[in-house]
Amino acid sequence: MQNPEKVQNCADALIDALGGASSPHARPLVGLVLGTGLGGVADKLVDARSVSFATLPFFPPAGVNSHAGRFVSGFFHGIPVIVQQGRCHLYEGYSPFEVCLGTRSMAKLGIKALVLTNAAGALNPRYDAGALMLLADHINATGMSPLTGFNCDEWGPRFPDMSAVYDAEFQTLALDEALKNGIRLEKGVYLSTPGPQLETPAETRAFRLMGADAVGMSTVLEAIAARHMGLRILGFSICSNKNLPDCMAETSLEEIIAMAQKGGETLSRLLGGLIPRLASTLAR
Repeated sequence: MQNPEKVQNCADALIDALGGASSPHARPLVGLVLGTGLGGVADKLVDARSVSFATLPFFPPAGVNSHAGRFVSGFFHGIPVIVQQGRCHLYEGYSPFEVCLGTRSMAKLGIKALVLTNAAGALNPRYDAGALMLLADHINATGMSPLTGFNCDEWGPRFPDMSAVYDAEFQTLALDEALKNGIRLEKGVYLSTPGPQLETPAETRAFRLMGADAVGMSTVLEAIAARHMGLRILGFSICSNKNLPDCMAETSLEEIIAMAQKGGETLSRLLGGLIPRLASTLAR
């Protein structure tokens, strides 16, 4: 599920829409993917230019109401950044290739680091709704991979190592930045399912036994594709609801979005100090 020609066509169209290869908007250093309810982070960019997904060849639309469905390129505390504001999902019927097209296109623009975000259900009973979790690792429970089929050797090896998907140095910087700003930052394992149904009590218990601290329907395939292409990765989950299998409470997309938006303000504050520190690390 790798198609270099389609990725290049999409990346070329994105570059053109951002002002051409010589434009600083088309030469970002850091990429961000913003999940459900987290699109407000893109509003913090200075001198921003936006490109609708609909104008890019082969690019699938964002199917969730809170996803703006666009790329936004600009400067975040002086650092050139491109934001993928929204994503598509397996549960909408899209393939792993389509799910990862944004990640791969940003890699072709030259980003060196990728920050992935999502709204997730908290599995760890110590996490409260609204908690911000740093991804230490993930579990791919989707049954799919963006690396199935032909391998593009230019992007990465046939069997990429996944022993350290989420960059250890980046994690240390994130934890330090959170401490400096008085932000409580959990650290745990994210598990991705295909969705769209939420988890049963029995599934919640099983995922917890597997070692997962939060569960969602995104991020993991993007992380695999990004790691394959050599990007350094950092991930965050906003725990929008709490999954307690012995007293499961019903939730809705509206409640998840509202809680994610609240957590998104905290994440935006954290990223304000963190992204310049990531950029300094990349410049070494």
